[in-house]
Amino acid sequence: MEKSTLRWGILSTARIIRRNWQGMRDSGAATLVALASRDLKKAEDFIEGLQAEFPWPVKPTAFGSYESLIASSDVDAIYIPLPTGLRKEWVLRAAEAGKHVLCEKPCAVSTADLREMISCCERHGVLFMDGVMFMHDPRYLAMREILEDRVSVGSIKRITTAFSFRSAGDFAGNDIRGQAGLEPTGCLGDLGWYCLRGMLWAMNWEMPMRVSGRVLSEASGNDGVPATMEFSAELDFANGVTGAFHCSFLAPKQMWFNVSGTEGYLRIPDFIAPVAENDIAWETNYQRVPREMDSGMSNEARMFACFAKDARRGVAGSPWAEISLKTQILLDACEASARTGQPVILGDDRSAVS
Repeated sequence: MEKSTLRWGILSTARIIRRNWQGMRDSGAATLVALASRDLKKAEDFIEGLQAEFPWPVKPTAFGSYESLIASSDVDAIYIPLPTGLRKEWVLRAAEAGKHVLCEKPCAVSTADLREMISCCERHGVLFMDGVMFMHDPRYLAMREILEDRVSVGSIKRITTAFSFRSAGDFAGNDIRGQAGLEPTGCLGDLGWYCLRGMLWAMNWEMPMRVSGRVLSEASGNDGVPATMEFSAELDFANGVTGAFHCSFLAPKQMWFNVSGTEGYLRIPDFIAPVAENDIAWETNYQRVPREMDSGMSNEARMFACFAKDARRGVAGSPWAEISLKTQILLDACEASARTGQPVILGDDRSAVS
């Protein structure tokens, strides 16, 4: 496998696959060989539709069950965009079958579940990564240098970020993200995961000491359980550094990120994915850095290229599982704080993978 591409299978026909189908194809490091649904005809129709737009030289094989795809000897890695409430079972099954795993976010219903998922992947020697594509954007290497030069921004004092979009009228009733049984954290899991990941990145993966979360708005889905539609949180790190984020299915689309320090600031107007209408990559102290023309490789394609590279060189030194776990710990702390109305104090093991 050292020089070959990874052979991928996908569990589900979720909408997000469209973007990653193309990302796999453009990565130069992936071959999509199979896609599964619990309905064979649905899998066949889904493949036909995407093949018409983004064709693979060899059409992926349709499977009528997740089990049969996982058992296939033609598959090296599995992408799992199933609802959060279903992910644990299929991550465990994939790992036990010796398949590398790319898991959509939020990775799990709880930190305890994610620890079990990661532990299973480690035991079977397979890579675990979550599908946060912006982590593979080359902008972040350049911005890391800015944060660490100690001059442009100085010592970080405050991190603020927001990710939102205005959903359609009956979003909670029609969209799976409004079904709390399958997506128990609503916008916090779907959008807040990115905000939390961004803050961890800015802090070079240092965890906060205290988290305070608040549900700002809810709506009942078809299951009658309230789904979180709008959420905000405040995080307290060591040395007086604080952070805050807002995520929402109700506010207009935005995805900005701002780091304020003792000497200046770094602002990213589209930190999750470059927006065509935006002509800057980032801004430091009113100095705008122009956005370079696309290289032809999306962040999704870079993610699959990175995944293949890490899978080939061995998973022991990969940072992705720990990064996912830290994000999940913070997500759970936000939710617990909102539920109890009290801040959550994170313990000494907050950075541990065990």
